[in-house]
Amino acid sequence: MPHKAIRFLLVDDIPENLLALETLLQRDGLEIHKARSASEALELMLRYNFHLAFVDVQMPVTNGYELAELMRGTERTREIPIIFVTAADHNEIRHFQGYEAGGIDYIYKPIDPIILCSKAEVFYRLAQQTINLERQRDELRESARARDLAIAALRAHADNSPLGLIECDARLVLRGWSGGAERIFGIAADRLLGRDLGRAGCFQAETLAQFRDWIASAGTVARHSAEVVATGANGEINCEIHGSVVIDPATGSHSLSLQVLETTERHQAEKVRALLVGELNHRIKNTLANVQAIMRQTLRTSSTLPEFNQRFSGRLQALARAHSILSDVTWSKASLGQLVRDQIEAGTLDRDCIDVSGPEVALSPEVTLRLALILHELGTNAAKYGALSQPSGRVALSWSIGAEGLNVTWQEAGGPAVTAPTRRGFGSDLIRNGVGDGLVEVDWRQSGVVWRILIHSGFTREGAARGPEAKADNPATTPRDGIRDSRVLLVEDEPLIAMELSDVIEDAGAKVVKVAASLDEAMVAARTLDIDMALLDGNLRGAPVDVVAHTLRLRGVPFCFISGYSREQLPRDFQDAPLLTKPVEQDKLLQVMLELQSGKWTPVTG
Repeated sequence: MPHKAIRFLLVDDIPENLLALETLLQRDGLEIHKARSASEALELMLRYNFHLAFVDVQMPVTNGYELAELMRGTERTREIPIIFVTAADHNEIRHFQGYEAGGIDYIYKPIDPIILCSKAEVFYRLAQQTINLERQRDELRESARARDLAIAALRAHADNSPLGLIECDARLVLRGWSGGAERIFGIAADRLLGRDLGRAGCFQAETLAQFRDWIASAGTVARHSAEVVATGANGEINCEIHGSVVIDPATGSHSLSLQVLETTERHQAEKVRALLVGELNHRIKNTLANVQAIMRQTLRTSSTLPEFNQRFSGRLQALARAHSILSDVTWSKASLGQLVRDQIEAGTLDRDCIDVSGPEVALSPEVTLRLALILHELGTNAAKYGALSQPSGRVALSWSIGAEGLNVTWQEAGGPAVTAPTRRGFGSDLIRNGVGDGLVEVDWRQSGVVWRILIHSGFTREGAARGPEAKADNPATTPRDGIRDSRVLLVEDEPLIAMELSDVIEDAGAKVVKVAASLDEAMVAARTLDIDMALLDGNLRGAPVDVVAHTLRLRGVPFCFISGYSREQLPRDFQDAPLLTKPVEQDKLLQVMLELQSGKWTPVTG
């Protein structure tokens, strides 16, 4: 706060008198101003605030009384105390005139220094007290402003905080209810303040008893916390409550401060997470059980190891592709049309020899997996023994939704004459039993077998009907001679997968020069080894393989990703690189390797 000076004004037309007064009044802390006329005095009073004025009565033009009257007529100068200085004798009439003009006292010439100083001292001390009071007033005003600002900030923080702040006295009578508490419980503060907390209806009886215990333990336990179920405007809510008991040092009375955090969404999320983990475990175990069943049944019906390998790999690939389709839609529902297209793109169904029609149908995950295996078996059987085993053969695949459910029809024509088989293999059993509680009928017509599949549930109709699929060339069979003697870097951190891929590569005549299971190993190999191509896992123990791919590209070494991730989850700078999805189909792996070796890579997905 800036220093305020104590100022006296001396008004006299004689310079010697001004000098004498100034000399007698001079002291530390006092600022003295001098004026030789009434007009000069008024000008000074407009510029400065004065605490006392000594005014000579006898002055030319405007005398002291007239100046006093002018001062009393102006708001700014009205309160300045005036002591008249005069050489005239004591005169009651003159005294009355001076007091009437606004003067408060007289000093007579010749001036007695003691009287002058004593009168001046009174006004000097009054001025000091005035300045001190003004300073204290300003300090209190600033403190009050800072206090109000702090209270407003605290109230704003409390109202905007996700926490609900509740203040109660020792009897649990509400003294504070923040905006956060209003949002959590849906009750306005003006309905509750001054009332018992129990009447708010937010907390159960055992919770209120717990609050009373907290108050009773004041002085022994500083902080308290609890997780409770409370009641809000929309029903039950979960809350975390942190409480503090405050003791008034003056009165010793207790009050309870509660901080309430609503955790309903977190509790629901934890329930959903537990449900998802359970569902994931269930699906993983179901998938493994299905793979085990497919492996055992395929082994029972296969006469040679190569035959088992071919059948089991094909069925596993069908299951894996169905999983990929479901992963793309976050395991919600998959399109039947997409499932059929996937079988065509995988080569199970010949695009040139199949006619597809039916409405857009969304399938549940369970039905998607079942139909994927059924379509794989139908396509495989047709290619081996049925219509697709001859150039003239055709398959009509259609579906419709009726009163009983989803009807799928597979009808072959133009193939060899059909006779009913004398024994049923695993493929036929899988088709018959793969729809769960649905129905499967087969008609072994001489002109071509007809399968009718009825699915009761697990589907919904969407969109318009589908027309015939567009024709495209089938992928060419991979000649193994094209990759013979190729030097291959295999980057894979799963030992069993690395063994399987190594066997496929070396059975085709190529050579795995290095299996890198870590990012460091992969980087050293990519920089130093003499290789023709590389097969890269998309992720090595949590570390992306971007740097390995960059190194290979700088060296001009072609590479392919082999991963369980989709293309969107692989390194963004290499979206043009081929991708094979685990588990890898042997023929597709060799086809991509041939294209990498020959420099004729075109996008092929596994």
